[in-house]
Amino acid sequence: MKPTIGITMGDAAGVGPEIISKALSLKEIYEVCKPAVIGDSRVMEQAVKIAKVDLKVKPIRDLREAVFEYGTIDVIDLRNIELNKLVMGKVNAMAGKASVDYIKKAVALALSDAIKAIVTAPISKEAINKAGYHYSGHTELLADLTKTKDYTMMLIAGSLRVTHVTTHMSLKEACNKIRKERIYQVIKLTDKALREMEIEDPKIAVAGLNPHCGEGGLFGREEIEEIKPAVEMAIKEGINVVGPLPADTVFVRARGGAYDAVVAMYHDQGHIPIKMLGLEWNEKRREWTRVSGVNITIGLPIIRTSVDHGTAFGKAGKGKANPQSMIEAIKLAAKMAASRLQKAQE
Repeated sequence: MKPTIGITMGDAAGVGPEIISKALSLKEIYEVCKPAVIGDSRVMEQAVKIAKVDLKVKPIRDLREAVFEYGTIDVIDLRNIELNKLVMGKVNAMAGKASVDYIKKAVALALSDAIKAIVTAPISKEAINKAGYHYSGHTELLADLTKTKDYTMMLIAGSLRVTHVTTHMSLKEACNKIRKERIYQVIKLTDKALREMEIEDPKIAVAGLNPHCGEGGLFGREEIEEIKPAVEMAIKEGINVVGPLPADTVFVRARGGAYDAVVAMYHDQGHIPIKMLGLEWNEKRREWTRVSGVNITIGLPIIRTSVDHGTAFGKAGKGKANPQSMIEAIKLAAKMAASRLQKAQE
């Protein structure tokens, strides 16, 4: 069974509609899932022209009208964008509100089991805040909509997978949040997510917080008092986990195949190695080139994957945006959804 996937359009002034159009121009996407875009059909028609792909856009009111055929993009049309007020590449409160509307609709469909997973195109934090939604990003909004307390972010680039104990907060605050209960919870969430990716008996490494893992307490005691006890709690539950390990080498070892995922302690500790693998910088053109990368929110009652980049306003409307991250996000969502469906039937 091919799972039905809902793809939120993201910010209409960004590259979301374009990279969705490019991704859905690939027949291989329709071989693994039944995709439907949740957005504005007129914006998607404009994006198809920008992307220069030979696709039709079919506005629908609900999934019963979808055809799920290669060559046609089914769009659950919320008609919440006024094209004459939309300027590509510019922050717009209208587009911010609309992007939240798409997420709300997708979550409702996922919670009702009408779709089996959500894939999100990028939103603008500034635009959604201008529209009155005071969230630091997708993850926090999704957690609120699903009433989820224990969740975290997993980033994937190539063979490297990283989850985070803390994310969007100051480094000082993050250090204060390094507690064994939270670390233990993230280890468990990581193990469950890896199994849904069909990785049997996944091996997880936990990074230390301090240089040299605290050097026996000389540079800090978090490894002794918080991280190591959390690892031991997880081991007692049968999870294949080691740590804490020095953060300056553990990601290299994971990339080399020693571990299926690394639990990072704070935002930049986990993001830097992922960005090193998933992005390339062209100094001559002064722009990023996307190599790979997917963002997953784990711990939610629904499956949610996403591109691991932003709205890229500087590229919006120019037809140059790279769809690779969107392609990978859709394929991973389909894989995880199919795994859940199979387990539910067993």
